[in-house]
Formats: sequence, structure tokens, C-alpha cells
Amino acid sequence: MVITPPGADDRPTAHIGPVPAAVRPDIARGGPHQGPKLLADEFHLLAHDDRTGKPRLHGAATNYGIAAALLGELAAAGRITFDRGRLWVRDTRPPDDWLQHLVLARLVAEPQHTATRTWLAFLAETVPEQVAERLWQAGKVEPQQHRRLLRTPTTVYVPTNTNVAAWSWARLSTLLRDHKRLNPFDLVLMGIVNSCGLGGFVLDGARPSVYANLRRQLAEGPQPMRELLADLDTAVGSAVLSHRT
Repeated sequence: MVITPPGADDRPTAHIGPVPAAVRPDIARGGPHQGPKLLADEFHLLAHDDRTGKPRLHGAATNYGIAAALLGELAAAGRITFDRGRLWVRDTRPPDDWLQHLVLARLVAEPQHTATRTWLAFLAETVPEQVAERLWQAGKVEPQQHRRLLRTPTTVYVPTNTNVAAWSWARLSTLLRDHKRLNPFDLVLMGIVNSCGLGGFVLDGARPSVYANLRRQLAEGPQPMRELLADLDTAVGSAVLSHRT
């Protein structure tokens, strides 16, 4: 797992430097977040511009990150786990969240498919729009259709509150720059962020010791998390390489 800023050709829109002072007070108070934290929702907001909703990454990397985050939600709920490249269902009880429920039902219905990368690829094609819909239902984004001449219209999900949209990356950036230990939720989120190529955005301008601290925390993380991130690394790398060739 490479934890370095991305190259110039792949660098996402940067905020340049530490978290803006306008955002930091919310971090001290616990942030603007409302309702339960959902990994895929937070990754979606982090992977898109706080104001415009436009993606910060190549589409495939964003979609794989959302897929991994949704699997991470199910793992955190005790429904699934990861081991040596395989995904195993541990508990078939339907989660309360409708999207987690749909994904778990699909996993249960197709027990012949256990490769984590297979499920990442499948979910990357199917769940990003559903995660955006979940955010819309929560009032955190508003869909806007963009029409371009001779091209298929696209839907961009614009954040309804820039502070809420910026909260994920601002929180991670501040905690890591202050050499704090990430809680399990934030550690998985930052691992997915890094695997998808957004680590340099969150830690733009950070000292080498900050990157070293992150590497250490990820290496000490739970094995299922490390298994998921390893497969995500491979999937994103293959998708980006395929896009370039």
C-alpha cells in the first residue's frame, strides 16, 4: 500500500495545506455530522468537491472506493468478513439500513462467488448511484442534471452544506497532522481514501512523519480491514491502468 501524494498527472483538486480555520472549530466540537456515520456516504462526500459535487478522482477509483466502503459497513456491522482474498458472510440478519440490506441479500443469494475483488467489481458498477440516493434521502446532497452538446446528460450530486461535505477530509486531515490515533471508523475510511489515490489530497503538504504515522496505523489495523484494503489496492490499480492503455 503506497502512502504518498499522487503524481502530477493524477493529483485531485487540492485544498493546499492544513485544514482551513473555518472548518477546524467544528472538529473541536465534534463536527457538523448529523445521524449515524456511514462509511460509503462519507467516502462519497470526500471523493467529490465540497461545493460543486464534481468527482476528485477518475470514475473507476471513486466507484471502487464506494464499493469497498459499503462492504466495510457490512463488516463493521458483523455481517461479513474478509480472509485471504475471500469474502465470507457471517450473519444473514437484514441490517436496518436499506442499502446494506440490499447488498447483503445479494451476497447471501450468490454464495458461489466469494472472491473479494469479484464483489468489488460488481458493486462498483451498481452501488455508487444508490449511495448518492441515500445521501439525497438524508438531505446531504441535491441532484442536478448537467446537459452538454451531443453528450448524454449526467447527474451531479451537489452538497447542500459545504461544512458537512468537507467534514470527512477535514477531520482526517486534522487528526493525522496532530499525530492522533484514528478510531476504527476513521482508520478504514482513511485506508480506502489512500487506496483510491486521495491520500495526497487529505494530507497535502503534511510532514513525512504524518505519512509514517498513517502507515504504522494501517499496518496495525485489524486483519479483515487489511485484507479488504489489499484487494482494493489491486482493483483500483488495475482499473486505472486499464483506463490509461
